[in-house]
Amino acid sequence: MSEPLGEPTKQAERLQEAAAAGAAAHSHEETVTGTGHAHPSDRSYVGIALILALITGAEVATFYLEDELGSILIPALIVMMIVKFAMVAGWFMHLRFDSNIFTRLFVSGIVLAVAVYMGTLAAFEFFSKAGEPAPARAVEEQTE
Repeated sequence: MSEPLGEPTKQAERLQEAAAAGAAAHSHEETVTGTGHAHPSDRSYVGIALILALITGAEVATFYLEDELGSILIPALIVMMIVKFAMVAGWFMHLRFDSNIFTRLFVSGIVLAVAVYMGTLAAFEFFSKAGEPAPARAVEEQTE
């Protein structure tokens, strides 16, 4: 039996719903970022992954070169940490394409993390003898 001309078929209804969902997703992207954006290519993601792997290799190498690096060890590790954070947040979390408020939130988070880390390092450096953490002692030994 053929359907009347005024009623859409079930397949046509599903196609209309799918088109509406796609349009809604596109319009959401435009309202969030101001304009839609093209996602990076697979080649870009592989390139970023390779750069991250190289930086991770350099971080692992610092373990074996700890004595040679001396006082630049901690600053080098912190710089590598910040670069990796920026690349992961910017590319893999698509922060580059989102609103600036998200960028500010992530930047404030990394600034806070570095500040806490540096504060902890300073506490161990300044509140111990010769830059080494003081050994733990029993309370009775400290009062004598």
